[in-house]
Amino acid sequence: MTQTDSRPIARILVLSWEFPPRIVGGISRHVAELYPEIVTLGYEIHLITVEFGNAPTQEVVEGIHVHRVPVAAGHDFFHWVVNMNESMGAYGGQLLTEGGFQLIHGHDWLVGDAAIALKHAFKLPLIATIHATEHGRHNGIYTDVQRHIHRKECNLAFNAWRVIVCSQYMKQEICRALGAPLNKVDVVYNGIRWQKKQINPRFDYGQFRRRFAGDDEKIVYYLGRMTHEKGISVLLNAAPKVLSAMGDKAKIVIIGGGRTDHLKAQAWDLGIWHKCYFTGFMPEQDLDHFQVIADCAVFPSLYEPFGIVVLESFAARVPTVVSDTCGLPEVVHHTKTGVVTHTNDPDSLAWGILEVLKNPGYAQWLIDNAYEDLSQRFQWSHLAKQTQQVYTQVISERSQVVWS
Repeated sequence: MTQTDSRPIARILVLSWEFPPRIVGGISRHVAELYPEIVTLGYEIHLITVEFGNAPTQEVVEGIHVHRVPVAAGHDFFHWVVNMNESMGAYGGQLLTEGGFQLIHGHDWLVGDAAIALKHAFKLPLIATIHATEHGRHNGIYTDVQRHIHRKECNLAFNAWRVIVCSQYMKQEICRALGAPLNKVDVVYNGIRWQKKQINPRFDYGQFRRRFAGDDEKIVYYLGRMTHEKGISVLLNAAPKVLSAMGDKAKIVIIGGGRTDHLKAQAWDLGIWHKCYFTGFMPEQDLDHFQVIADCAVFPSLYEPFGIVVLESFAARVPTVVSDTCGLPEVVHHTKTGVVTHTNDPDSLAWGILEVLKNPGYAQWLIDNAYEDLSQRFQWSHLAKQTQQVYTQVISERSQVVWS
């Protein structure tokens, strides 16, 4: 497309069950930050997502044509997902009838039924981004609920022309757990807009910091969902050793919404309740301020395909400690951009945290390397071009086949 040609290279229909201001996990931020860059490459993006609060049912956000559809309440979450797919499918059918669309791009199994139905109805190739698997979350499939989700994931991977994943680890997992051919899967890392984490000189960071810890306490924090796979209990088990080595001059801050009663009980039983702060959900603006004043970010996941929160800590210039599970060692280079510890090992995790807290020069070196790595490997403009390569390949291949 030339600068004087206003026609898009292609019209792409995107399905995602979350998009700001609806934020459930990492998909929302991924979708919201990737597609504006795709738009700058000359594509017209139409995104179907779920109605949320007072957000407009139709609007253009950074070049993305956003369509929010109503979803009828269900008897349970899975019934709600069925209703969501029916709404997305009906609305998507109306959009595709307008013509000019060349691809459908669906994000995760939750939108899989609608994406697959639209694929067959309009004979358009489907690209699926699979952000995680049920098999990976639970290290196997054991229950009826897990089997249901697993079947949906397998069906989505089977019906997709190509599958995009966020790490080399996930590429192997998709092939192993979902049966996708290795040559059908493309790796495109997640990214981040790291500029939003810049320090605001007009903000009183000292006063803000005292909401969470004393001036003489180092802040060690976790940010994310309150689920078993995130390894928060491992951090709590590591905390007594960290606190002892720091002379009790540290505070463990747990950020995120969800059920925390069992974690609070664990902190109480460990005798560290007075050194833990469970913030609950933290608004985006407060989170940007918080990450700037923290001393150590910890992500002790048991399962983590990538970890966008790691990139956020890089951007906020916070030294980062992670476990060596799944895709995390691809994101964090041990002893260069962060500290990588043994998964589900509180002693190893405590060692990693203390390496950062007790060696400020080393911590600063990790921070500088990590910040530089953002522009080299995790810049959305670069990742959008990698995604474009997948789009170009699929559009070209589709033009050479007869879809009967």
